[in-house]
Amino acid sequence: MAGSTTKTVHDIFQSMEYGPSSSSTATAQAWLEHQSRALGLFVDGKFVRPADRQTCNVTDSSGGTVCSTVCAVEDDVSLSVSSGASGFKAWSALPCHLRAKTLLRLVSGLQRHGQCLSELCDLAQSPSSPSALVRLLQYYSGWAQLRDSLIPDWTPRGVVAVVVSDDCSLYFLMLKVLPALAMGNAVVAIPGVGTAPPALLLAQLFVEAGLPAGVLNVVTGNVLSLGSKVAQNPHISYVTYSGNKKDGEMLCRATAGMGVPVSLSLSLGATCPFIIFESADIDSAVDGVIETAFKKNRECQWMLCVQESVWDSVVARLKVRMAGMKSVPLLAEGDRRLVDAAVQEAQQQGATLIQPCPPPSSGPTYPPTVLCGVAPSCPCVVTPSPGPLLPLLSFRSHGEGITLGNHSPHGQAASLWTEDLTLALEAAKSLSVGSVWVNSHSVMDPSLPLSGHKESGNCIDGGKEGLFQFLRPSSSPPLPRSSPASVDYSKFGMAASAAIIPEGSNSSSTPRSYLQYVGGKQCKSESGSSVCVLAPGGAVLAYCPDGGRKDVRNAVEAAIKVQPGWMKKSPVARAQSLFSLAETLALKKRDMAVSLHSQTGLSLEEADMEVELSIAQLYDWAARCDKERGGVPPVPQSGSALSIPEALGVVGVVLPDSSPLLSMVSLLAAAVAMGNAVVMVPSPKYPLPALEFIQVLQSSDLPGGVVSIITGGRDQLTQALANHSVIKAIWYWGSMEGCQFLQHTCASPLKSLWLHCQEEEDGGRDWAQPHPSLLEEMWRQAVQWKTVWIPTA
Repeated sequence: MAGSTTKTVHDIFQSMEYGPSSSSTATAQAWLEHQSRALGLFVDGKFVRPADRQTCNVTDSSGGTVCSTVCAVEDDVSLSVSSGASGFKAWSALPCHLRAKTLLRLVSGLQRHGQCLSELCDLAQSPSSPSALVRLLQYYSGWAQLRDSLIPDWTPRGVVAVVVSDDCSLYFLMLKVLPALAMGNAVVAIPGVGTAPPALLLAQLFVEAGLPAGVLNVVTGNVLSLGSKVAQNPHISYVTYSGNKKDGEMLCRATAGMGVPVSLSLSLGATCPFIIFESADIDSAVDGVIETAFKKNRECQWMLCVQESVWDSVVARLKVRMAGMKSVPLLAEGDRRLVDAAVQEAQQQGATLIQPCPPPSSGPTYPPTVLCGVAPSCPCVVTPSPGPLLPLLSFRSHGEGITLGNHSPHGQAASLWTEDLTLALEAAKSLSVGSVWVNSHSVMDPSLPLSGHKESGNCIDGGKEGLFQFLRPSSSPPLPRSSPASVDYSKFGMAASAAIIPEGSNSSSTPRSYLQYVGGKQCKSESGSSVCVLAPGGAVLAYCPDGGRKDVRNAVEAAIKVQPGWMKKSPVARAQSLFSLAETLALKKRDMAVSLHSQTGLSLEEADMEVELSIAQLYDWAARCDKERGGVPPVPQSGSALSIPEALGVVGVVLPDSSPLLSMVSLLAAAVAMGNAVVMVPSPKYPLPALEFIQVLQSSDLPGGVVSIITGGRDQLTQALANHSVIKAIWYWGSMEGCQFLQHTCASPLKSLWLHCQEEEDGGRDWAQPHPSLLEEMWRQAVQWKTVWIPTA
């Protein structure tokens, strides 16, 4: 028709413009009007709006006010946690099928109110798909039904605090709230500003579905302040956080010493590689990177890595694909300055730009921009700005592409594009990230674990693996609460060890002097000093090296040389090494029993029994090497997904005083069986069993460097382990001050922590009678998870 403005299919494919989207928010506006656009807290099953509270405005993309939320204070926190404690008693007492029934009822409620929820998320700039939330509910209602049958011998923690930062979406909030509820916990949720309105609506729908009052409470306000206040409450058993790294670190440090475990999922702001190999379908890969890199609300930042042989082809397609794109709104007013500075710095370092249009002279918008030819060390790659910027880097070989993908300190996810399945699987295995998408991106399902590697978190969400953060072994008592001690973090571990024997002293009439074990060799400590080892009666029994920071450094250097090869060994090969270790220990059983007897005062019969149990533990973990594997769970999307447990890397283990040989062997075997290397610090009170065990290690076929044993002051060596950037996890038995120091220090660089206060636990667990759930807990502490998505259509 003449003069018609209707576009033909040919016109649409020529322009490649996005179609119009529905912008109606009438349903959400009606709900907000019903709440007078002033949202209160959700406590004890109802909305409450305390008097004399400050408020915070929730704004839309144009800067207009959507509604206000209450800024909770300490009294509100106490009320919500007390309500949670009462709700937990009722909720945890219900049979599994009744908890599952309640969650399933919410599915129908969410389907009825999905439009309102979706509109609220869009208004508050925190988009989440109602269908994705329905999938979460369906999945976790199944686990609520099956908890007792498929996860026996585990019990809910109690009242759990779920904290998310202001820039975190509703999906990631519910990815923690729903499994916590499914396992029988009560939850105090602290959403960010944008997530607060839909979270409050969901809490209302939960109660309408039959959730007992107090089981889910939603408290709004300053996330960091409230997170710290909630952690101080003695009824809180666990704190889990999702969001950006800066706020996560601050929360860890603010809660150090409170006696409550804190886990972090640091997906926001992470730099993730988007790797295009020469064997890729270039058109599909470029479409994929446009879809994910320039979304307004991204969960991560992307860097595009392209093989040199297809560089020109990719750049040409990017220019065509971006030609019709428009400037996008930035999330905050101050982001424009950061984006301008990042672009200017990249250009000064030689980058060229691909932009669909010049950026406006001012204002909170910016066009999608590709920074071509930046170096891996450029700030826009290492610490990306919060705008629509995409660094573009090149690589020559497949190996160089994987190295480039591992360059980032983050390890959240990666997207690989290749038609070569062998290359895809090899690259997926080699990348140090938690999720790998092959010829796809941003695909998630609650049936698979979402685990950040490196600086992207120490928490596992999703899948059966993500449930265990909300459970504790039934045979293990709840962790005791404490108040932070007065700890000078800068001076912790700096005091000299007691009863030091300086190098060169006359030792002609002294008892035996032992050596420590580093890199497969016995050696003195770098300090050259020794400390006294006392018998139960107080007499000097022996001398052992007084290790320190340099000894830890040497042990870690030896470990990182051998651990990658040890991890790549087949499970059967690792099992054979542990069988060899067990057989060697059996040959030295009598000597080990005598050492235990003289050091600890145990009778020879009791010492013999501890050695026998240690041998049994080695056999047990050898048998587990090829049994504890991941799987291929069914997923609703077309294709397949792999769930793979991987070694952490180098683990520092500060051993307990109780059962000095058995505890050491149990922890060593668990870590080594999964492909880790360990740096072990024996009990300062009873170090001789560990030093005698060195002969067993030397006689076995375990590669040198996989296990190092360093003796000395517990605090000094704990401080050295905590400050070493290569060590990925620390398992600690020691003082309350030591636990507090580790929680504070290991927030950056981030480490996984497994902490036990001996002062409160009276020596800790019963190592002689390990419950199956305790063994499983040990195994889960020794691995991290990787998900690989492989689409078929």
